[in-house]
Amino acid sequence: MHDEGLARFRLLASAIAGRLVEVEPADPGEATWTDGASVFVDAEASSADQLRGVAVQAALLAAGSLDADIVAGLRRPAVVRRYLAIEGHRALAAQEPLLPPVARRLIDHGAAACSDSPAASLALAKSRYEIAEPPSAFGSIRPKQMLTVGQHLEEIGIEIRPLFPRDQMLRELDDGEDDEHEPLVFDVSSSVGGGGAIGRLLKRLLSDTRSSTSGGPPGADAPTHVMRRSTGGGRTVAVSTAPATVTDDPGIIRGREATYPEWDVFRRRYRPDWCTVVEVEPDADARASVVWPDSHALRGPLARLSMDLERRHRQLQGDDIDVDAAVEARVELAAGSAPDEAVYVDTVRSRPELAVLVLLDVSGSAAEPSATGVAVHEHQRAAAAALTVALHDLGDRVALYAFRSQGRSAVHVLPVKRFGDNLDARTMRRLGGLVPGAYTRLGAAIRHGASVLERQGGTSRRLLVVLSDGFAYDHGYEGAYGEADARRALAEARRRGTGCLCLSIGAGTDVGDLRRVFGSAAHAAIPQAAQLAGVVGPLFRSAVASADVQRHLSQRKERTRERLQVERRTA
Repeated sequence: MHDEGLARFRLLASAIAGRLVEVEPADPGEATWTDGASVFVDAEASSADQLRGVAVQAALLAAGSLDADIVAGLRRPAVVRRYLAIEGHRALAAQEPLLPPVARRLIDHGAAACSDSPAASLALAKSRYEIAEPPSAFGSIRPKQMLTVGQHLEEIGIEIRPLFPRDQMLRELDDGEDDEHEPLVFDVSSSVGGGGAIGRLLKRLLSDTRSSTSGGPPGADAPTHVMRRSTGGGRTVAVSTAPATVTDDPGIIRGREATYPEWDVFRRRYRPDWCTVVEVEPDADARASVVWPDSHALRGPLARLSMDLERRHRQLQGDDIDVDAAVEARVELAAGSAPDEAVYVDTVRSRPELAVLVLLDVSGSAAEPSATGVAVHEHQRAAAAALTVALHDLGDRVALYAFRSQGRSAVHVLPVKRFGDNLDARTMRRLGGLVPGAYTRLGAAIRHGASVLERQGGTSRRLLVVLSDGFAYDHGYEGAYGEADARRALAEARRRGTGCLCLSIGAGTDVGDLRRVFGSAAHAAIPQAAQLAGVVGPLFRSAVASADVQRHLSQRKERTRERLQVERRTA
């Protein structure tokens, strides 16, 4: 069975997990596992084994068994197996009404009764309590993949949307027909639909639009007049992956204007060509005295970023012979010429070339005072200057852009320093001339910054640094809508191999608010710019490493698809 056959399990996995879950082929003979967004199943296994494996992994997701705080405690293989043996039964029992008969027969209710939560199962797994080995149908748990690839699902294109708790949802789906005794099971050999409970559940779960009469949140065109920070509370949420996942389309560039899509979290789809970004030349403050920032403290941690071993040929000394250089030297000697003595290969540590774009928020909220009494803008501008100078001194390609907005048709991006510009007094005067104002359509600015970085950065390793208070706000762009679009924009950039780092300096924004806006991208809140040197090294490494993981994952999936295509052609 090939990956087309596995696609028929996607609806079942989504119904059990309570969110959309993909089903993809694993390596032959590999135990079933999940990274939080997809369930990986042996494509050559029997249909019954595939069904059981998908049901178990989806039940683990639904029961919270693979949440980040739990998976972080699964450090030893023995603990992982013991935990799966207990939690697998508990998760299946909790989702029993949704399971097909072949999966329900896996449940050991005695084992399931030993625990009432993932935390309790983890505690038992770490104790000396006697636990039998898990059935092979349970598959496996891969803590590393869950934590680095997909546990925080925004990283790979999954957004958070409002959803009723499942028991309430099922009550709402009861349309009064005479099917109250219908078992809530799903026959994977038949199509989904009709008036059955599972069909109605999936219809509700997979619906692409909100009812026009539901009185939902305002659309992206609705004007807003009161500027206030979102509290982000009060919603019951569930994670969802739409079939149209993170877009790979960076936008349409027309000279100094570009149009980009915007993610509508309530409709769970993109609004194509929704935002217009215009590059506006910033005014240089000719009266400002040029003061170069002290970037010495930043150069040390940034210089140690991802040091790699590099083999250099034709060296005067080294740990191996450069055969080509040695042969040429011998020929020159035989011809009566003085030979070149650089005939060695040396292994040295070097810092791979990196392209960085610093994106500075100059919206009106940056004018608010920080805890020190100085405007947030001053802290973030000082940090932008110090980072730009430090990276330039280290030989990296660096650009500095600022942004603000006045509605979706007027997102202004100000190029303080493009990649090809010199870092000189004019650059510093442009930076000094920036004055906070207008609003923050954060997603469009991030998409444009990432697009510029990909087109003009000139290196395979790229990093987008966003300096913002994390307050996404504009006309029709506020609360959950703006937060979800900003998260999605960061996910798009990371999916394409660009590392993302978000810094809030001096703003005092709540950590939970930052988390809702920046998602699982590397981010931090720092009281003042002077403290940046203490955290910049680990943050940069985390952002770059995350992009490397995503790039390697994409390459692995592409190799798997190519291998399966070759096998189908030769079968």
